[in-house]
Amino acid sequence: MIGARTNMINIKSDDEIRIMREAGRHVAQVMQILVDALKPGIRTKDLDKIVRQEYAKRGVVPTFLGYAYPPYPATVCVSVNDELVHGIPGNRIIQPGDLVSIDLGATYKGFVGDHAVTVCVPPVTEEKQKLIDVTRGALMAGIEAARAGVRLGVVSHTIQQYIESRGYGVVREYVGHGVGRAMHEEPQVPNFGSPERGPTLRRGMVLALEPMVTVGDWRTKKHADQWTVSTLDGSLCAHFEHTIAITDDGAEILTLP
Repeated sequence: MIGARTNMINIKSDDEIRIMREAGRHVAQVMQILVDALKPGIRTKDLDKIVRQEYAKRGVVPTFLGYAYPPYPATVCVSVNDELVHGIPGNRIIQPGDLVSIDLGATYKGFVGDHAVTVCVPPVTEEKQKLIDVTRGALMAGIEAARAGVRLGVVSHTIQQYIESRGYGVVREYVGHGVGRAMHEEPQVPNFGSPERGPTLRRGMVLALEPMVTVGDWRTKKHADQWTVSTLDGSLCAHFEHTIAITDDGAEILTLP
């Protein structure tokens, strides 16, 4: 999820990262429950109901609920087909072949885990599967490039090169971010740009990498609800996100089950 940020980079202690690992585990486990529930006939608001039930059982706070202004009205973002991010769950019924992006945040003991995936409800066309594979691959390439001592621009450039070399568009208007006690901290993490730009990565930095990829033009539009974002040209799009911690040995993915 994208929003306001503070102005400094917060370095996390080992104890803080341990808590963030727990936050990430909760969000990843609930994400898997949502993916398993995603079938034709389910309403997108049913996914919000599942999150509320699971989080209540786990003692986890839904990070997105009430966030920013106008306050986000749900616990999870569900974006379908040409919707890129921030889709508000409602009465929309999932159809066979729908491409669904799910973005989920969890706050545990004061720290946030942020995670997103895109899945296609069968039948899956070759076009949709390739879009999913390229977007997931871009995220993993960015994570592989995120190492202490390199500039943040190296991560951004790696993601951009991965996507554009395969003929897809890179969204410019929304980016990744630092994450910790707040969902959106410094630094911003663009999915494009020069490898020479940005701060040098340090052990203890925690980032949410989230490439957003389009089949067509990368430009987007915001809906009247002030949250849902779609591609301007109506083309399909996908979104993957992991929360990672910079360590002495590369990047650790914190949002794993």
